[in-house]
Amino acid sequence: MNRSGQRKRGLATLLALTLGGAGLTVLAAPAAHAADDDVAKLPISSFSSMVVDSAHERVYVSDDARSTTVKTSVHVYNFQGQKVDELPSTYGSVGGMALAHDGSKLYVSEMNRISAYDTETFEKTTHTGTNWSGQCGRQVAYAGGKVWHTDIGYTTLCDERQSYLYGSANGLLSYTGWEGAGRLHFATTPQTPDVLAVGQTLSPGGTDPYLTVFDSSGDTLVRGPQRRFADSAGAGALDLRDLALSGDGARLAVADAAHGTRLLRTADLSDAPVQYQPLPEGAKASAVAFSAEGGYVARGATATGSTADLLIQKADPAEGTTALEFAFEGELDGARVAPRGLGWSQDGSRLFAVTTNASGTAYWLHVIQPPAAQYDSRFTGALSTTPGTPVVGEPLGIRGRLELDGPAPAEPVKVSATRHDANGDRKLAAVEVDPDGTFTVLDVPSLVGEATYTLSFLGDVTHRPAEDVSLQVTVAKAPTAIALTAPAEATKNQSLEITGTLTGQGRALPSGITLAVQRTDRKGTGTLTSAAVAADGTFRIHDLPSARGEVVYTVAYAGDDLHSASTASVSVRVRPAS
Repeated sequence: MNRSGQRKRGLATLLALTLGGAGLTVLAAPAAHAADDDVAKLPISSFSSMVVDSAHERVYVSDDARSTTVKTSVHVYNFQGQKVDELPSTYGSVGGMALAHDGSKLYVSEMNRISAYDTETFEKTTHTGTNWSGQCGRQVAYAGGKVWHTDIGYTTLCDERQSYLYGSANGLLSYTGWEGAGRLHFATTPQTPDVLAVGQTLSPGGTDPYLTVFDSSGDTLVRGPQRRFADSAGAGALDLRDLALSGDGARLAVADAAHGTRLLRTADLSDAPVQYQPLPEGAKASAVAFSAEGGYVARGATATGSTADLLIQKADPAEGTTALEFAFEGELDGARVAPRGLGWSQDGSRLFAVTTNASGTAYWLHVIQPPAAQYDSRFTGALSTTPGTPVVGEPLGIRGRLELDGPAPAEPVKVSATRHDANGDRKLAAVEVDPDGTFTVLDVPSLVGEATYTLSFLGDVTHRPAEDVSLQVTVAKAPTAIALTAPAEATKNQSLEITGTLTGQGRALPSGITLAVQRTDRKGTGTLTSAAVAADGTFRIHDLPSARGEVVYTVAYAGDDLHSASTASVSVRVRPAS
């Protein structure tokens, strides 16, 4: 096993574990169980689509050769990543594929037809003929009991020409009247079998691509909501790579290379109230897939080096779970997730990912088994601070305990915290939780007064988020101290020097400080010239004592916004002059 792809990220990396083949690295995932990853090198040099057949535990992969003369195949793998069959094309290259919602038929685009395979026997029949040769490749979907496919009536500039949407049932082909420049991609889900989501790709002919949702239950498609994303200046247009419907059909996730992962309401295509966290810096969205049971979402990306290419997390972003991140960076595993290269098994126990190299000429199939069980978590006991009284500008520790149900995590999980004070909210650095559940969040308060610390555990692939806990503290001014050095005796009306040092905790004391000085003798108390404090905190006091006996010199610092006041006194025995 080649571990050269592993690297250190200091405290920011919770887990660095190479899985399966070389180069697949889990970057950040306080998961209770490491994922298992099986990898198969695909015998293709281009990629069109992947279909997961959970009923028969098969994964179908087709290429995108776009040839009328080269006959390619649908490659069939089991759920362990082993190739078990091959379905050769009779008519040029294969392309897009779709599985009937009952799993009985696999529909495959060939050059001049849509073929149907019985998924029990692999017996092949012609579902319907097509109007065009299909050399540009087709996208295929199954919704409303019918097969839908795109067609481009040209053999050049395939990604820029007009795409036409066709439907077919009972051997009959019909043009829907819907079309769009560039490619059109589909999303369907068996749970809402009549919903057909369609997205347009960015192209010279479609500079502001659309998303739309159709009702496919009737004889004709009925268009519902539609949306474009560019503003009046043309900025912000959708750069579609993939789209996916949630298990209940209520959400539409869009892999937008220009924006990241968009999460929309299917009903009106408005933005969902809570979005997924951004992809890692430098990563561009390439694929997205919801697990059929609705619990998880996988987000694929194009990234380089150790930047994560795949994130797995809870499907509902409001749950705030930390994503399980993977980086594909080995020569034997691919370097990024291919567009439309993600698919889940029905029960969510396996995620299938197609990866490709930087040049897009080689492809791999990964079978990933993320942790599926979800356990509760909670903060227990009271929070406390060290020191007991927080001081502005001084390190403060907020101590607590997190309890996790289920198996003990293989690697530490993290607790995050936010400080709220008069300046607003400030997010603090997350900290690891010790094996016994204890943790200490560190901060340096910057304001005097009330501050509230809110601690959070956002969960992970194995644990549900914990309910937040808060602690209110009163931040005190930083203490100061004055140290004085004076002679034990002095002579009346002769020069006397007292030296001293002013020190303070927290932030550095300001420059230009002067200290008040008083002299108390048998004649009473009087104010002397103020003492100027040097940059190193030292100062000097000169006096000519005028009375015999004990003389007390008192030095005072008034304090400032961040430092408390302080005083110090020293006594000197004054003798009469000889």
